[in-house]
Amino acid sequence: MSSSADRMLIPLNGNSRRKSESEDEENKDRLSDLSDCILLHILSFVKAKHAVQTCVLSTRWKDLWKYLPTLILHSLDFSSLPSFTKFVSRLLTIRDGSTVLQGLDFEHLGWVQPNLLKRIVKYAVLHNIQRLGLIVTTSDIEHIPNCIFSSQTLTSLKLLSYGYTKRTLFPKSLNLPALTTLHLVNFDFCVNDDGVVAEPFSVLNRLNSLIIENCNLSGAAYILCISSKTLTNLTVLHPCQYYKVYFFSPSLRTFAFTGTPFETLCGINISSIEHVNFDIHWWCAEYSFILLSWLVNLTNIKSLTVSTSTLQVLFSIPYLWEFKSPILGSLKSLKIKLREDKLQKVPGLLKDPFSSVPDWVVDYLLQNSPSAKVDIIRY
Repeated sequence: MSSSADRMLIPLNGNSRRKSESEDEENKDRLSDLSDCILLHILSFVKAKHAVQTCVLSTRWKDLWKYLPTLILHSLDFSSLPSFTKFVSRLLTIRDGSTVLQGLDFEHLGWVQPNLLKRIVKYAVLHNIQRLGLIVTTSDIEHIPNCIFSSQTLTSLKLLSYGYTKRTLFPKSLNLPALTTLHLVNFDFCVNDDGVVAEPFSVLNRLNSLIIENCNLSGAAYILCISSKTLTNLTVLHPCQYYKVYFFSPSLRTFAFTGTPFETLCGINISSIEHVNFDIHWWCAEYSFILLSWLVNLTNIKSLTVSTSTLQVLFSIPYLWEFKSPILGSLKSLKIKLREDKLQKVPGLLKDPFSSVPDWVVDYLLQNSPSAKVDIIRY
């Protein structure tokens, strides 16, 4: 009989060896074998709290988070404001100071210490921030240092000021030579010296995409001038004040609007717009005719996307079919967005049993472009 020592010398058979090698391969930590730049890119999509927690995985991850190129700081990830404040302060202190900060996303739904907000913004500017998003209360946003509006590296800026006690004025003085994307929520635009026109974007020489949501004009201004030689995409969401929108944007190609059509569109460059998306939420006789005037003025539209509520606005215009306006003569594509949870069963309308819009409203839009492709989008 073989001794135990002899048994230890008996080689593993081929199947056992392959099984052992297979188990080793399955248990191998392939993620940690990736390069630092790839791991940091992955962590840039993770909230900062969770990215820091990876330091307990192994020595490979211990200090990796200190070189994060993007910081996502949301207070809802913490049990209290003091713990959130302590974490952010500690993070900014320990993070590697030589690493460029490509992006910072800060969100706090409630009061935040002014010194903390100032420190965050100053830290971002000092570390050559490229993409910045701030979601804070109206009272807190007043504490944002002006240095953010003179950043030489900032390419994308989102500012959301929420609260109903007062409005936030968007600064007149801007020096953002690299900015290409701007998203503003709940701001008032200051008037020029003439007291009539607000022209907040003309100094942004590289602006490409602009979103203004629930933004109005301050004082007695009643003209918002969208003046930008480089702007190609404009989105206006939920305005709540009547004013004229004057376009001086020769490169503008895409225009999206959601809300009630208070505004009158005009300008020498409005004909450059080729792609339009309308989602009108409320209508009366006045708003219906404003919408119709938009379609008349937007003469070179190639693609038009409308919600069923937008078509209902047009449907409310008395004797619409008798208005033989030269609209949509260049149209190539018409997309109709149907929200199935809000549609009424009206058989035979829009060739769809769930639509509440008659066929002839669509035919009216296609009167000058009968060969345009029509698509129904359900969501």
